[in-house]
Amino acid sequence: MSGDTPSSWRATPWWWEAAPPVALPETALPADVDVAILGAGYAGLSAALVLARAGRSVAVFDAMSPGEGASSRNGGITSGSIRPSFATIARRFGEAKALAIEAEGKSAREYLWEMIRSEKLNCDFHLTGLFKGALGFDQYDAMARAADVLAKRLGIEAYAVPHAEQHCHIGTDFYRGGTVRNDIGGLHPAKFHAELLRITLAAGAAVHARRPVTGITREVTGFRVTTPDGVVRAGQVLVCTNGYTGGTTPFLQRRLIPVRSRIIATEELPPELMARLMPRGMMVGENRQLGFYYRPSPDGRRILLGGRDSSRRGDPAEPTLRLRDGLSEIFPDLAQIRLAHSWFGNVAMNRDMLPRMFERDGVLYATGFCGSGVVWAPWLGSRAAYRLLGHKTMGATAFADRPPAAVPLYRGDPWFLPAIIQNYSWQDRIAFWRARR
Repeated sequence: MSGDTPSSWRATPWWWEAAPPVALPETALPADVDVAILGAGYAGLSAALVLARAGRSVAVFDAMSPGEGASSRNGGITSGSIRPSFATIARRFGEAKALAIEAEGKSAREYLWEMIRSEKLNCDFHLTGLFKGALGFDQYDAMARAADVLAKRLGIEAYAVPHAEQHCHIGTDFYRGGTVRNDIGGLHPAKFHAELLRITLAAGAAVHARRPVTGITREVTGFRVTTPDGVVRAGQVLVCTNGYTGGTTPFLQRRLIPVRSRIIATEELPPELMARLMPRGMMVGENRQLGFYYRPSPDGRRILLGGRDSSRRGDPAEPTLRLRDGLSEIFPDLAQIRLAHSWFGNVAMNRDMLPRMFERDGVLYATGFCGSGVVWAPWLGSRAAYRLLGHKTMGATAFADRPPAAVPLYRGDPWFLPAIIQNYSWQDRIAFWRARR
């Protein structure tokens, strides 16, 4: 991709070309509400929608414009993946918990599909399937066994793709085969958020843009929610700030690590090239610590590729160049293609790498989606709403657990991230070398 420089690509999400964040008009603060929600992303709006339709008065507060964070910056892949393996979760929490989490992933994906269908959300959703590439043949064998177990255990259409058949799914020789899951698709994340905001406002919830909450104080009959423009008294409080959690909720801030996830978008590619590189229009992932995720754009004219970004300040060029090099390594045909966009958003990681719904001092939290918020944020936001409504069955989730453990010596500034990501990078290099021996 010679000729690419920071001045040649836009630093705003490609998604915003079709659906920029909505500038909501400023509205007066209510004196009292049944529920105050912090965060107007997928989780906060999904909760507000359920609560408003149940007749509750709801005020949603966001420090930015609604959706300006990860909700309009992510890759739009509806994976609902869980980072720890089934065996790891079973070892830490017991096999029953691991089975419940695995089953809930299926329920959460189906919930998202049904929401899009029943609410008629115009967000370019297609159940394309996801191909996950194996770095070596030993890794392929393990992945193939896991796909077979998944198909038998949950009835999900998952199967192995040997190296000889790989080009039917993806036009690269970089992988040594892989697996396919047909229950995963893609959507336009900014359009999805815009549609979710539309129906939430129509349901009667109030959404306050660029109005951060600066304090939450518990009182005898509820909570005192403080903003720069005044105070709102709320019967209940739900926090859904995820990768944009600040000092207003210090208990949560010490437990969630904001990690930059960066995405690049190519310029428009010739139709015949897209047909050769992405013949089935699938979402794509990799089986490595810092694996890339990528996909065709919903219009099928370009490729979007994402990965972790170790930078912490500003918008340096190096992370974009690393993704660009990764793209050309996978697809040598794209070595001279220019980039149109490069942007980042925050995902929220925690020590267990599992999403969470928990209560502390009367405040309910639904957060920590670990990079899979397209599926988990609407699901856990809605579960949190049902819990606030007192619906035990609808409010139940395998992620209703103790809070994540605090990160030692961490108070909101992830100073240690570059070293951790560098360590993962070395692990990936060693694993790649071993896989290709």
